[in-house]
Amino acid sequence: MTDSTGATGDGAGGRDAEAVSRFVESFAAQLVEAGMQRMPARVFAALLASNQGAMTSAELGEQLRISPAGVSGAVRYLSQQHMVSREREPGSRRERYRVHSDQWYEALTSREAVLKRWGNALREGVAGLGERTPAGRRLAETLAFFEFVDGELAAMMERWRVHREKIFGG
Repeated sequence: MTDSTGATGDGAGGRDAEAVSRFVESFAAQLVEAGMQRMPARVFAALLASNQGAMTSAELGEQLRISPAGVSGAVRYLSQQHMVSREREPGSRRERYRVHSDQWYEALTSREAVLKRWGNALREGVAGLGERTPAGRRLAETLAFFEFVDGELAAMMERWRVHREKIFGG
């Protein structure tokens, strides 16, 4: 008998539900330790571990033993972070939530926009506080760091595209 994750309890001919659960909770704990909220971390790990890379709210709730409101809040956060997308099931009003093979790329790319906004705010701060003041110098150094990271991130993402193509194809 299979559950919503496509796992079977006995491990024969399918996945071991207990092993899937251990992975989900372990990886979610790592994400929480890195700063992600607990519920989005669990939902993301469950989606990542699902065979289809997609699950409905009901499937997520059943697997993780969480309420529909818990799933909804987690998915909202993950969508804002560009880590999952919503799609309608054909012929149904139900939504499925999906992770994509490039979710890390998308998440980092969205961070690039945040770095640019922070850079603009820091530029204004340096101009307003004055470059020669201790605070202005601190802001200028922070701005230089963000500009450096932004450039490195763009170059790294291009290297990743080439590397991914080599390993996994188009």
